[in-house]
Formats: sequence, C-alpha cells, structure tokens
Amino acid sequence: MTYKIAVLAGDGIGPEIVAQARKVTDAIVQKFGHDFEYTEALVGAVAIDKVGNPYPDETHELCMNSDAVLFGAIGHPRFDNDPTAKVRPEQGLLAMRKKLGLYANLRPVTTFKSLIHKSPLKTELVDGADFMCIRELTGGIYFGRPQGRSEDGQTAYDTCVYSADEIERIVRLGFEYAGKRRKKLTIVDKANVLATSRLWREVSQRIEPEFPEIEVEYMFVDNAAMQLITWPKRFDVMVTENMFGDILTDEASVISGSMGMLPSASVGVHTSVFEPIHGSYPQAAGKNIANPCATVLSAAMMFEYAFALMKEGALIREAVDKSLEAGIVTEDIADGKKAYSTSEVGDWLANYIKNA
Repeated sequence: MTYKIAVLAGDGIGPEIVAQARKVTDAIVQKFGHDFEYTEALVGAVAIDKVGNPYPDETHELCMNSDAVLFGAIGHPRFDNDPTAKVRPEQGLLAMRKKLGLYANLRPVTTFKSLIHKSPLKTELVDGADFMCIRELTGGIYFGRPQGRSEDGQTAYDTCVYSADEIERIVRLGFEYAGKRRKKLTIVDKANVLATSRLWREVSQRIEPEFPEIEVEYMFVDNAAMQLITWPKRFDVMVTENMFGDILTDEASVISGSMGMLPSASVGVHTSVFEPIHGSYPQAAGKNIANPCATVLSAAMMFEYAFALMKEGALIREAVDKSLEAGIVTEDIADGKKAYSTSEVGDWLANYIKNA
C-alpha cells in the first residue's frame, strides 16, 4: 500500500526539521517495506510571499487527498512586529484547522531520563510525569465572531463562542483516551467567570455518567496552571478549550526540559496533521541548529495514529531515546557538551533505525 503524505514545511526552521523527519520516515519505510509518496506544498509566510494566501486552495486540496500531513512551523517576525498586517501566517494555520475539521490537538507530555536535569522543575516533581493534553482546536476565542476594532481604533474586541456539540465531541474524546490510559480525566475551564466555560462544565457533567470507570475532576485554568508546575504527575488526561490548551501545553513543555521535544497530532473530520508544538524559531532558520526531535516524534505519532503502525512508531521513539542517552543532541539540550547539528541528529536517528 502507498501512503500519500502532504509535506508542509512552512517557515523558519520548518524546512530543516521536516527534512530530518523525512530522513527518519524513509528509514522506517525501507526497514518495514512500506511505500510513501511525498508531495510538498506552501503554507504560512512563504505562501503569502509567493501567492498572497497563507493556506492556498492547492495546499488544502493536497491535504484533503493525502493520508496524513507532516507539518513544520509557521510565522515570521515581519508579521509579528506589524499589528496592522491584514494577512498573517497564523491565519493559514487557523484556516487549515477549520477546513480540515481538526477539532482535537493531542499533545503527549512525557519525560526523558537523560533530560530531566534540563527541566527548571525539581527532579522529584517531573520524573515519571506522563500525561496527554487534548486541546479543542476549531472553536473558542481564536475563531469567535464578531472580532475587530472600533472606528477610532482605540478599542478592540474578540468573542469566545462554543456550541454544546463542539464541547461534547472533544470531551467524549477525552473520556475515551482516559479509558485507554490510567482512567483519570481533568476538565479545565473557567466556569466561575466565563459563560462558555459554564457550558463546558454542563455538557461534561451530562456525559460523565456514561463513563463510570473514569475518575473525573473539574479544575479552573488558573489552578491547572499552578498544578502543572507543582504536581505534574497528578495528571493523566487533560481536556480543555482552545486558548487555555494553547497556553497550558506550552507551559507543560518545561516538564520535558525542552519545547523541542514535544510532538502533537491534530485529528478530526478529514486528514490528520502531525507537527511539533514549537514555533518557527526564525532566529535559528538556516543555521542547522534547531532540535528536530519534536518533529521526528510527530512522525512517530503519524505512524501510530494515522496508519496504526505501532511497531514503526515505537522504533522511532526508541531511536530518539537512544540519541539522548548517547548525547547526540542539538545545542538547546547539549548542556555545555558537544552540540550536534540538526542534520547530524537526523542522520544518527536514521542510521539507528536502519541498523536496529
């Protein structure tokens, strides 16, 4: 069988880290006898520069006709530093999520023994932490309308909107994942202040009796932010709305010691997208110094979640673990020792897989 992969490298370090994920994927394909067909497409700032649209119709058509999407990163300082820009790279990411129906972002947070010392948290707090963040991806304040500014430009407004159906499908997914893990679900909201959060809690409480084997807790987002840092091992599966999930999962990245180690999968109605949680890191673009592991681990999730090829995903994870143990790492986690380039890490991972 031939698996069709849409490759959206994007901006900044995106092309460099995606190239390493492809090296690793090619090694897996060769070892296990699969057949992958890659097709590249534009997204983000590079797409704006070339066609004026951060998510061109041609890119969307490719994604719809692919079995999975391997995605790098988007963003560029010239847009970040220009609040008046009418077209922005991030609009492409939001459009992709909406058009592909990617309503759930799965972000596993785990620790690596050889990296625990890199976390700013105490070892006893993070050693053994292992939980899944499930972030709602197509609703909330990022998509709410109306949105804009007053005529005099001195007042701005955003609207947070959720329907009961949007909440139910993501909460049910949270219950299902909790059932596959340690059977504990934390539902994060701000129900003491926000009407949308009160609807989240109402819908969740209605669904809860259908899953009697799952231990459920409800937690305000400010408390969740504190608990992530003070007691991360208490979590198993966490489900929350779009903006809360965006913030909390970036906070959770310090548990592993580097944001460059955390993968994600965005799943939903159509083709699933596999991407690192970090941004485009434009300061490192073209320098061959960025950590490719989050993208490589996202490729592992692609094998597992899109194709149900569990052995293949497990071997990629093993390769990453062994590279950390051997010190074959980029400068962000080299800890004063020799730092390897992005491409050298990719080569080492691919060679490990070929010789495993």
